[in-house]
Formats: sequence, C-alpha cells, structure tokens
Amino acid sequence: MPCLAARRTRPGRTFDYRIETAMARKPPSFEEALAELEQLVERMEQGNLPLEESLKLFERGIELTRTCQKSLQDAEQKVQILLEENSLPTLKPFRDEP
Repeated sequence: MPCLAARRTRPGRTFDYRIETAMARKPPSFEEALAELEQLVERMEQGNLPLEESLKLFERGIELTRTCQKSLQDAEQKVQILLEENSLPTLKPFRDEP
C-alpha cells in the first residue's frame, strides 16, 4: 500500500495526505486496516502530535477498528454458513459470552 508522506500547510493547519487519501479510497482489507491502525497507535503513543492531528488520527483509528471488526464478523458468518451447509456442529463461543 503506497503511503504518501507529503504534507501541506495552510495558515494555522497542517494536513497529512496519508489521512486524506486513506479516507477517500475504498475500505482497506483486514490486514491493511490492522497495519494502518498499528502505525497510528505508534504515532500517537509518541505524544508529540498537535491536538488537532491527534483527534484526526483517533477518528481514523475508530474507522479502522470498525473495519477490522466488520471483517472478523463477516469471516465468522462465512464459517458458520459453511458449517451449516455441511451439517457440521455450529460454532460455540471460545469463552463465556453474554
């Protein structure tokens, strides 16, 4: 996944093209979303970002988390369908879930 590192500045604001282009394209695959999320966490953990940029990264992180959760739910549903089609026992929770 190409990552544009270019930055542009407007009076009082700095934009990171990686965030803007990431938000404009199709949803990433699970692996791409997870990798981008890990990068965002690393950047935010450094603690040297302006508040506005931190909020943008946090917002993007929420989007990526939702993408990952949806991918995992879709995969679980596919497995369940395959098990049902082949008359195999259904999935049981790994741990006690409410």
